[in-house]
Amino acid sequence: MKKILLLLAVLGTSFTAIAQDDDTPKEGWSKGGNFQALFNQSAFNAEWTGGGTSNISLNLGVNYDLNYLKGRTTWDNKIIAEYGITKLDNQEFTRKTNDRIELNSVYGYKIKEESNWSYSAFLNFLSQWTTGYRFGEDIDGNETRTEFTKFLSPGYLSFGPGILYRKSDDLQVNIAPATARFIFVDDAFTSVPGYVDGDYFGVDAGDSSRFEFGASLNGIYNFTIAENITMSNVLALYSNYLENPGNIDINYSANVNMKVNEWLSANLIFQAIYDDNAVGAFQVREVFGLGLNYKL
Repeated sequence: MKKILLLLAVLGTSFTAIAQDDDTPKEGWSKGGNFQALFNQSAFNAEWTGGGTSNISLNLGVNYDLNYLKGRTTWDNKIIAEYGITKLDNQEFTRKTNDRIELNSVYGYKIKEESNWSYSAFLNFLSQWTTGYRFGEDIDGNETRTEFTKFLSPGYLSFGPGILYRKSDDLQVNIAPATARFIFVDDAFTSVPGYVDGDYFGVDAGDSSRFEFGASLNGIYNFTIAENITMSNVLALYSNYLENPGNIDINYSANVNMKVNEWLSANLIFQAIYDDNAVGAFQVREVFGLGLNYKL
């Protein structure tokens, strides 16, 4: 719980700072984003005395915004698609370093003409592209892998009415106190002998989905740290009224893009997830690399 409160305090400080942004939204459609390809490779021959393992890795990512503003109506959409793999010379199987597909869509109608607050409706979809594995060894020491996740297993779909604070395309916070959330899984994972209700992303034995009803907060904040250095933040919080409402699910991601020139950039991706239906602890990942950057 202390970790959750600390993370919320840090994020709260960030969103407080955002509110001072004076950017004026422009009417009509606005769109833009980035495609990134990060490649890393290391190689060592057998005589290399310093130690090391040859490896190769590739990370691809698209972060794209498509927004609409007309009078008192707004419609903001964000698509995030990421995939990464790595292969170590002494490992039999290629492993994923990143796998994410996410769609956020928020429709808003301003309470007053000059207000930053709107009545809203939102939709969020989250899943992954390919199969995920748990790795181990057999009794002979050979590497093994067991299928654990795949596309739409899990898949998350959330939607509901709420209140939207929208300062600009780069700053949005949506509060939805009546949010429906569906968790989809392949029932092959919940039908194995000895399965206990809730063990696989909270889904009961033999079922392929779980319904939750609760409150959510979703925020997007993009800003410039310094010349040629930008940061994109996406935050999602969810509390399930129907079961353990004090256990707040957290999904926070930050993408820092440091532009070297028109084509090359350094990129840092950080993500922290807390969901006790999946793992009763924080899941954290970080990816850093130098690679190709193309503005969409």
